[in-house]
Amino acid sequence: MGAITGHYNAAVDFAGLPGHDLVAAGPVDLARGVESVEALLVAIGAPRLRRLGLHVPESPCASPEHRLYERLQGDDPDGAHSRYNALLRRLVSFERAAEWVAPPHSVHSERGKPSSG
Repeated sequence: MGAITGHYNAAVDFAGLPGHDLVAAGPVDLARGVESVEALLVAIGAPRLRRLGLHVPESPCASPEHRLYERLQGDDPDGAHSRYNALLRRLVSFERAAEWVAPPHSVHSERGKPSSG
């Protein structure tokens, strides 16, 4: 899928990070108006992903959390809860890993704060 790039981190390649496959497909689907699992997941993580410098289009869905769960429940009522939690864990894993590879000035984390000494 290649690198995901953003305004602040054009040189950062997120391809090897956990969850990259989901995060790479989501913005593409959002931009095309496709309500995929990946698009809904990226919409859930949009604020943090944007702080990382990634371009995430606005979601037309007012509550992507609820819509994602409904979609998963429609596909597999018995496994929806487990799958929902697994997808959120993959999103958080990507976000945390991306914070470590992105330049410190592009994220709002402990790493990005200037030292006091």
